[in-house]
Amino acid sequence: MKSLFNNYKSLSICMLGFFFLAASTSFAQHETGEHHHDADHSVDHGHAHGHDDEPFNAGNMIIEHIADAHDIHLFGDVSIPLPVILKSEKGMHFFMSSAFHHGHDVVANNGAHFVMHHGKIVETDEHGTLHFEFEGRQHKARYIDTSGVPAKAALLNTLPLDFSITKSVFGLLFVLFLMVIIFRTAASGYKKRPGQAPSGLSNAIEPLVMFVRDEIAIPSIGEKHAHRFMPFLLTVFFFIWICNLMGLIPFIGGFNITGTIGVTLVLAFFVFIVTNFSGNKHYWGHLLWPPGVPFPIKLILVPIEVIGIVLKPIVLMVRLTANITAGHIIILAFVSLIFIFGQGGEAMGTGIGVGVGATLFMVFMFFIELLVAFLQAFVFTLLAALYFGDATQEAHH
Repeated sequence: MKSLFNNYKSLSICMLGFFFLAASTSFAQHETGEHHHDADHSVDHGHAHGHDDEPFNAGNMIIEHIADAHDIHLFGDVSIPLPVILKSEKGMHFFMSSAFHHGHDVVANNGAHFVMHHGKIVETDEHGTLHFEFEGRQHKARYIDTSGVPAKAALLNTLPLDFSITKSVFGLLFVLFLMVIIFRTAASGYKKRPGQAPSGLSNAIEPLVMFVRDEIAIPSIGEKHAHRFMPFLLTVFFFIWICNLMGLIPFIGGFNITGTIGVTLVLAFFVFIVTNFSGNKHYWGHLLWPPGVPFPIKLILVPIEVIGIVLKPIVLMVRLTANITAGHIIILAFVSLIFIFGQGGEAMGTGIGVGVGATLFMVFMFFIELLVAFLQAFVFTLLAALYFGDATQEAHH
């Protein structure tokens, strides 16, 4: 155990590699988000977010809370702005997301104008009016001047590249920092007390590390090869677990890191790379040309096995994303019931009754989610270890 904690450099390398790629994928995912709009849909961004007179929409509220954002919403109108980093034809643009004032204002920066459109930052004219139209298979953004005449047209893929520090990226960086502190502190504790029982943070973390080693790595991979994959397995386990717990802490922004497909894509990609680069002759031999199987059956079996190489990490990605996102949606759905049944004075009695029931069930689901946060980290790590075990399994005679 001491040697494992003291090998925190390997853990740090795993974390740095993962987080840089995960952050980059989050940038790309945020940039290539939904830009699908009706042909006649026009938006005046001076009033695009004026929902004061609109009825409560549970679907929009849930999507806004689980989606990525350019700020960290705390409560009410209180939020923490995050840096906006854009690349347009006019150069680089740097400013804080608070400049949009909750999406109401047009931001002028370095000769360009930007507006917040459905959570995405797009370039516009100084008036902030924007019209989307669909031509053939290409989406075009057409900017309208005050006379209603199209002043400029540009393909959507020429709109500014968004490299902003979004809520998910900020969460990644925070978890990276927290994990480095945890493992370095635990390793320092063992160095200061050689040959003695661990104390403090080392004592708190050791049972989880032993759990990953004794209940996941060794049974799934084998004692001979388990130590090779422990840095990766520990990184994945603690990352998923801490991210899931962050998403359950109220009033800190509602992080949904492992519910973001870009993050789970990177996790699954690393599992795919580690599995296939660790595969021995026995693994590839049974995969590409299984012995003892009739030739006609091989023609059917081999393509299935090859597809399975890619399908396994995809299943890991989808399963983790869907389970975490579903938990957030369920909790937010019960919160929405309070407002849906409580709208209007005539529904006051119903609203109070439903509100009490929804609140109690929401608290129950919250405690269930605490268990799910650990189970999802355990299941993902276990399946990854099983894949590594298959790749390094020795031939049996």
